Amino acid sequence: MARPDKAAAVAELAENFRESGGVVLTEYRGLTVKQLQELRRSLGETASYAVAKNTLTKIAAKEAGVEIDDALLTGPTAIAFISGDPVEAAKGLRDFAKANTPLVIKGGFLDGKQLSADEIKKLADLESREVLLAKLAGAMKGSLQNAVSLFNAPLAQTARLAAALEAKLAEEGPADTAAATDTPATEDAAEATEDATTEG
Repeated sequence: MARPDKAAAVAELAENFRESGGVVLTEYRGLTVKQLQELRRSLGETASYAVAKNTLTKIAAKEAGVEIDDALLTGPTAIAFISGDPVEAAKGLRDFAKANTPLVIKGGFLDGKQLSADEIKKLADLESREVLLAKLAGAMKGSLQNAVSLFNAPLAQTARLAAALEAKLAEEGPADTAAATDTPATEDAAEATEDATTEG
């Protein structure tokens, strides 16, 4: 590779390292061109997959402020630069490696932290961001429904008590009315008696 080409390749790799949320280094020895195309398609928008020379990868990573262990740069290396959900990208790589054994996940980085091959496989076992958000939304909806029920319960009880009290007052209404009208009549009678006594 000519020097200007190397410089351009390093610059592009360094940019990919800087812009990616995560990086997975793989060995692809034994994969056909067709299988590599399938892998790129299977990763979709979550990651781009590029074959790169180890020396250029090391230089580019250093330029981007990423220290790569030499053990990760043995054999032919291809790099998955993760731009989307890292869990989905890890799942895509793991599933492809299961179906196509020549693909070997060597390790990588996520948010600046170095990950081993086993840690990437564990990452692949997690639920995707969309699933977690859906579960969170479901939990929040359930909590909101519980809160609404909790707030509505006293209101419903109050409404039932008010209705019961109103019914009771309606039943006792005539007797109370009579009692209320008896009192002034008795007072009037007593006043009339007093007046008669005074006049006598």
